[in-house]
Amino acid sequence: MKDIRNLIQIWLLCAVMLQALTSGAQPVTQIAAGNSYSLFLKSDGSLWGMGYNYSGELGDGTYGTAASYYSTNRPELIVANNVTTIAAGGHSLFLKSNGSLWGMGDDAYGELGDGNYGDLWGCTNRPEQIVASNVTAIAVGVMHSLFIKVDGSLWGMGYNGSGDLGDGTYGIAPYYSTNRPEQIVARNVTAIAAGDAYSLFIKSDGSLWAMGDNINGQLGDGTTNSTNQPEQILASNVTAIAAGISHSLFLKSDGSLWAMGKNNHGQLGDGTYNQTNQPEMIASNNVTAIAVGTSHSLFLKSDGSLWGMGYNGDGDLGDGTLNDTNRPEQIVTSGVMAIAGGGIPEDHSLFLKSDGGLWGMGDDAYGELGDGTYGGLWGCTNQPEQILAAYNQISGQVLSGGKMQLSFVGIANANYALDRSASLSPTNWIPQVTNAAGSFGALVFTNTPDPTTNNFWRIRSVP
Repeated sequence: MKDIRNLIQIWLLCAVMLQALTSGAQPVTQIAAGNSYSLFLKSDGSLWGMGYNYSGELGDGTYGTAASYYSTNRPELIVANNVTTIAAGGHSLFLKSNGSLWGMGDDAYGELGDGNYGDLWGCTNRPEQIVASNVTAIAVGVMHSLFIKVDGSLWGMGYNGSGDLGDGTYGIAPYYSTNRPEQIVARNVTAIAAGDAYSLFIKSDGSLWAMGDNINGQLGDGTTNSTNQPEQILASNVTAIAAGISHSLFLKSDGSLWAMGKNNHGQLGDGTYNQTNQPEMIASNNVTAIAVGTSHSLFLKSDGSLWGMGYNGDGDLGDGTLNDTNRPEQIVTSGVMAIAGGGIPEDHSLFLKSDGGLWGMGDDAYGELGDGTYGGLWGCTNQPEQILAAYNQISGQVLSGGKMQLSFVGIANANYALDRSASLSPTNWIPQVTNAAGSFGALVFTNTPDPTTNNFWRIRSVP
């Protein structure tokens, strides 16, 4: 239920025992999948992470431990509030509500833009501020980073050995990179995507531009030649972009899906395993969102259905098999609102449902799905599994003696009232004693219901 200000009536046919809820209950609003790790945001602006942490990409102050595969297999809180945007790849970036840019993880090529090439380990395990304000969008590649400022200018930092940054150079030895943000385009940039040694961006006129590595035709310019300066690929009507290791997807304003680049696992979804250096149409309409992993692709349709194609050797597509496919196949029929694809060394996928539930599938060898395991026999799962439960749902669990435990998730720091009635015809709602929800939305009901009469209950928000 999206609007918790509506009354919620609960018909309990047995005695009910209300207990404190689990803290940390807020709807998930944004997801990002990196190289064997995952990040997500909750509605209170908190940043959470799970998975591989060898280079400090989770930003939790550790580099994992050998005993836990240098990782964590449960979501952990990284930043408590004010985070608005996240991006994950070979390292992590996030924005705060004041427009400041922060980063953590691998920094061997200056991809964090902090003026260093990492510390002793070539990385940092705590979030550090890179830019103080005015950043509006971010993108993370394997070894480089991009961001947009409020004036529409495009900036980049990190590895540039293939012309990834589009600054007219191929970097300077020995790092072939830059460790400070540099301006690439002065204005009119509206969207960005960073792949493995290449970059895509969209301008305000809907034109698509690209630079960097092009060995598999991922730039879509009709060649396999790399370029160290932005080149225009399409003149108009492009609305969204996604960049992987060596393949690219984009959407047009008519809802059509297009692809170019490497296709050895069928990740382009064109029915072949042949790469192409020019954009080709995969779906003609109704596509609303796109995401890519190392060698697989995901997209959403306007009906909320989730589709995928490409590599599936780790169950990345969640279709119940481990077989690749070179045609789009439907994975979830409805209710999906956001998607993310991760990669290197293997792929995994995340998706968010409209009820705030977080789901994942694919490689889990480093705990990147956050389900408390390190995968099954194969270190992965080939079907979607729920990582965090849906938001604002009432759930019950039968306890010993026939009693029931009732759980409810609310909005952080909001006030709720619990009422009970012996009948609905007529109703006679009697307020019960409750407490305000805590900072993580936890509710504590302090009145024990009478099992003989109190069979009808409602939870409502109050001023």
